[in-house]
Amino acid sequence: MNQSPDAAPTEEFPRGGTSPEIIEKPWGRELIFAATELYLGKVIEINGESRLSLQYHPRKDETLYVTRGTVETELGEVDRPTRTVTLRTGDCLRLRPGTVHRFAAIGGDAQLIEVSTPHPDDTVRLADDFGRS
Repeated sequence: MNQSPDAAPTEEFPRGGTSPEIIEKPWGRELIFAATELYLGKVIEINGESRLSLQYHPRKDETLYVTRGTVETELGEVDRPTRTVTLRTGDCLRLRPGTVHRFAAIGGDAQLIEVSTPHPDDTVRLADDFGRS
């Protein structure tokens, strides 16, 4: 069986593979484990009682899976009130382009897996606890 070039063994990874890219955020961090021309995969770790910005993505289509914790999720449309949905370990949620959303870890740390279309710089922030625009 042939291995793909992306999985070729190296001295650092004798069985193939790489380490995820880690991006520190004021609310936790993201671990990007896949970034291709077809999809993006990442783990989102949210510190307890922290929340991400209220945001939407004009092009990005994403699905999330809660692997740990409880996540209070605001959902809505631009210029309309949001509603709150509570996601728990094992829950999934699809966010289509244009869906306004915000995740908050409640009662402790939370972790999500996100798989999306490859539009990593497609974020429009509407509100942010850390002053980011």
